[in-house]
Amino acid sequence: MTESEHRTVLLRGGDVHSPADPFATAMVVERGHVAWVGSEGAADAFAAGVDEVIDLEGALVTPAFTDAHVHTTATGLALTGLDLSAARTLAEALELVRAHSAARPADRVLLGHGWDAARWPGGRAPSRTELDEATGGRPLYLTRIDVHSAVVTTALLDLVPGVTGLTGFHPDAPLTGDAHHAVRAAAYGSVTAAQRTEAQRAALRRAASLGIGTVHECAGPEISGEDDLTGLLALAAGEPGPRVVGYWAEAVTGEKDARRVRELGAAGAAGDLFADGSLGSHTACLHEPYADAAHTGTLHLDAAAVAAHVTACTEAGLQAGFHAIGDAAVTAVTDGIRAAAETLGLARVRAARHRVEHAEMLTPETVAAFAELGLTASVQPAFDAAWGGDEGMYAQRLGAERARTLNPYAALLRAGVPLAFGSDSPVTPLDPWGTVRAAAFHRTPEHRISVRAAFTAHTRGGWRAVGRDDAGVLVPGAPADFAVWRTGDLVVQAPDDRVARWSTDPRSGTPGLPELTPGAPLPVCLRTVVGGRTVFVRPNE
Repeated sequence: MTESEHRTVLLRGGDVHSPADPFATAMVVERGHVAWVGSEGAADAFAAGVDEVIDLEGALVTPAFTDAHVHTTATGLALTGLDLSAARTLAEALELVRAHSAARPADRVLLGHGWDAARWPGGRAPSRTELDEATGGRPLYLTRIDVHSAVVTTALLDLVPGVTGLTGFHPDAPLTGDAHHAVRAAAYGSVTAAQRTEAQRAALRRAASLGIGTVHECAGPEISGEDDLTGLLALAAGEPGPRVVGYWAEAVTGEKDARRVRELGAAGAAGDLFADGSLGSHTACLHEPYADAAHTGTLHLDAAAVAAHVTACTEAGLQAGFHAIGDAAVTAVTDGIRAAAETLGLARVRAARHRVEHAEMLTPETVAAFAELGLTASVQPAFDAAWGGDEGMYAQRLGAERARTLNPYAALLRAGVPLAFGSDSPVTPLDPWGTVRAAAFHRTPEHRISVRAAFTAHTRGGWRAVGRDDAGVLVPGAPADFAVWRTGDLVVQAPDDRVARWSTDPRSGTPGLPELTPGAPLPVCLRTVVGGRTVFVRPNE
């Protein structure tokens, strides 16, 4: 334990979001844990015996957020490199590529992220010829915003022998499947250890500045590589910053594989173990064809493969999990986990708290299966904010009627399914309060949940997803992971305006949260503390 973790600190003069005392205005932190929460008057008894007193000056203290799905190195590379997420046209994107190439003459392979042709006039991705011209013939790897397809230059293809014979290769269109995985490996293989560490630090600094105390890193052999995961875990353990919980997305068939997952430092063989791809890249696996393509996507894992993985993980005491977006992929996952439960017993499978990432296209049957099997839905509300609605990408791919069924958070909560919120950064940005708002003001009203439920999913839900029920909440004995916020008035708020009008009444006995209606300013993080150790303080403004 560090010296700062040994210190006893009193925070007073603000609002402390705690179920132990809904009117708390002060908190004591000791030895990396919450020691006490209570009223301002009672705080006087602690003032003489602490190492430090922090005057909150009316600020709000909440549990730190947990982002349950992050790709840390890719996030850092987007923060420090070529980010096309704001490009409004193809021409603008190509100009950004041209400028980035000129600014990075020493990079062996140029890396970029975030283009989304669905938002551009004409809806066309950059061609290989256009990218060759923009880079001056240099190797370039440029991922679509969902990171399930990429456009590349001829020079990068030349570094990957045999890529033209792999599934998912297209002569002058985005690469998917095995072809995409091959060029991604070549591109990220060009990143030096120093570049990788710089990118990881940048991502963790950004997370801390947003009040995020923990990130779940979703790594794997098709995503980032062993050195990337072990380097990140070592960095997080050695420097002040958010906690990192690692997942390794590789199939487990027996104890040898399970031992390897543990040796990597991973919490489970889960995260982006791909059952399918993404809707934006037409690679999510559907029961019925896409509205704008005459196929149903690609299934990478059938129910038998899912059952084998879950059985081996459960027997080894490991958490298992899968990436599943399309309804057919989610069905394959739930069918496979149910088959494992029939072999091992339902209680053992439920106790393992296996998880499913994204789970966008759910049916009433798969929602019920999540509840039956004790699965955690690790979901990203910003996806709906970015791509939902009758005119969004979901509707383009699926038609408006099917699109309106996506991301049914209210149905999941009604069924008793645990939710853990994340960003899938860099697919959508690290933005915890924006994520809470996206869930509370879902584009499809029947899928909305209360701000309180969304906040819980983004704090306590992330801890529960890794098997911890004693954290993500500010009560005595819990880890001192918290954030301090400058914010406006606090309300006990639900998406229904009728509730918001009366729920400011303090007699409700429920801790308040910031006003998050669309257009309202989001809270500003002033300080982030992880395990009693300050990892971010906003400079004086």
